[in-house]
Order: sequence, then structure tokens, then C-alpha cells
Amino acid sequence: MTDTTTHDLIILGGGAAGLTAAIYATRAGIDALTIEQGAFGGQITTTDEVDNYPGIEGVSGAELGTKFQDHAENLGAKFAYDAISSVSFDEKESRFSLVGDEGTYQSKTLVYAAGATPRKAGFEGEDLFRGRGVSYCATCDGMFYTGKHVFIIGGGNSACEEAVFLSRFASDVTMIVRKDHLRAMSSGIRQVKQNEKITVRYLTSITRLEGETLPTSITFRDNVSGEEHVETFDPGSFGIFVSVGHVPQSGLVRDLVELSPDGSIVTDDSMATKTPGLFCAGDVRTKPLRQVITAAADGAIAATSSALFLGELII
Repeated sequence: MTDTTTHDLIILGGGAAGLTAAIYATRAGIDALTIEQGAFGGQITTTDEVDNYPGIEGVSGAELGTKFQDHAENLGAKFAYDAISSVSFDEKESRFSLVGDEGTYQSKTLVYAAGATPRKAGFEGEDLFRGRGVSYCATCDGMFYTGKHVFIIGGGNSACEEAVFLSRFASDVTMIVRKDHLRAMSSGIRQVKQNEKITVRYLTSITRLEGETLPTSITFRDNVSGEEHVETFDPGSFGIFVSVGHVPQSGLVRDLVELSPDGSIVTDDSMATKTPGLFCAGDVRTKPLRQVITAAADGAIAATSSALFLGELII
């Protein structure tokens, strides 16, 4: 048997959105519990440097995430580490129930801020060599490719940022872009073009990665002609970083919300969903810009909306 605890608000997810919600909820005097299954801070902790968060210059993602958590803790926010396996809503009781490995949690309102996970590129051998030549986190694994060849799949903002970061370690960095242009902000594109260690292969895809314990060959496809060619390498001499976006982790509440075609959760401006008392915030939500500052804003709005819903705040 596991213990059951009851709260006014449960915040599921300890990234920028969830921690900001915890700060606002605590300041509003709400009995709130923030649940996270891994490290607090979320996706931002895998970013080497954050230089676009107002008022805080030259901070690492991990440091910024720690600042968020420390701020919430200093205010008296409550946290729990648990892997939640199901979320349900009792319409008659107007109550949410979350079941985890360590216990069951009930609440009148829920801020769902579960974030997103890296999207796979889909080439043959991607799963086989994950962690042995294939990575999804440049700041996590970049140092392991010091002096080696690095390929980055993707042409967006994150791919450009990772290319510049990885150029500090790798002997050379090649961006594999399926379209004929980079889909990034002008500052990111400029950094890529000015970096002598970075080259870009446009209209190209990776279709296959082969080898034994470690990969030794990459099959590239020309996206115009469809022709493929294979390039071979010494074992352990190269790595592939996948940077093609993220998958919203909306599965736990998919029956309680409206989903966009990409699986993200549709909310209104108050972060509300179709289920009364259920608010969503951060990268799991449908939005035009997924950045730490927009996640924090979502969290602030969601917690405030929860307080209004509970009658703890009057505007």
C-alpha cells in the first residue's frame, strides 16, 4: 500500500514552467506540491549557456535551473520525487488523482508541466547506437567527442546552437540539413557561418548508421536525386547528434485535454484546458516559441489561474 496525500494544487513537472508555478503558488498561499521524476530544472539543464533570459547574463542552463529551484524552496515550496504512471479526474468529486511509484496524490487543481523529450531522426541504427555514437544532448556528451568528427542532424535554432557549442571540442562539425536552408534566427545562422570548423550539407539526410560495437559507416542520401553514398570511419572517431525538435509528453492527460496534431496540449490564454481545474504550462503546450522565458511565463499564468479557480486570489 502506498500513502495518499491531498493538496489544493499539484504541479507535475520540475522544469522552468513547473518551478515558476511553484513560486507563484507558494506566494499565493496555496497548498501545492511539485512532483518531478528526475532532476529539477528540466530541459534547460542540458543547455550550456543561456544568454537570452532577461537580467541574467552568461549563465549555464544547469545554474539557471538551480536558481529556479532554490527560489521556490526558499519560499517554502514543497517537492516530491516520483514517477507518475497515471492521471485521472473524478468529475463528481472534482478531484485529480495521480498514481506514482512512491504514492498517490490527490488535488483540486493540476498544473501539468511535463515538458517534452528529444525527437528521433528516424534513421536505421539510431536506437542501436544510442549512447554509443548517437546523442541527443550536446552539453551532456560534447566532451566525449574532443578531437573527433561530429555530425548534427537538424537546421533549426537548437541545431545551430549545438553546432557552435560542439565546435569547441570536435575537430570539425558538419550540419546535415534536409532542406536548402537553415531555419534558425539570424544570430544563430551568423555564428554558424562565421565558424571555420562548421560546414553545412543542405538537401541531405542520414538514412543508415552501421558498425559493430561502435558505428563505422554513415549512409547519406541526396534529397533531390535520391542517390545514396556511404562514408566510412574508424570506430570511435565520430558521433551523430540529433537535434530535430522534441515530442510533447502529453500522454498522461491525453483523455482530459485537446491535442494538436503534434501531440502538444491546446490551452487558452489562462493555460486552461477543457477539464475544469487542469492547466498546462511549458513545452508540453501548443505555442509558437519554446524557450525558458516562455515556459516561466506559462508557469506563472497557470499557477495564478489555479489560485483564481480555487478562490484563493481575487483580481
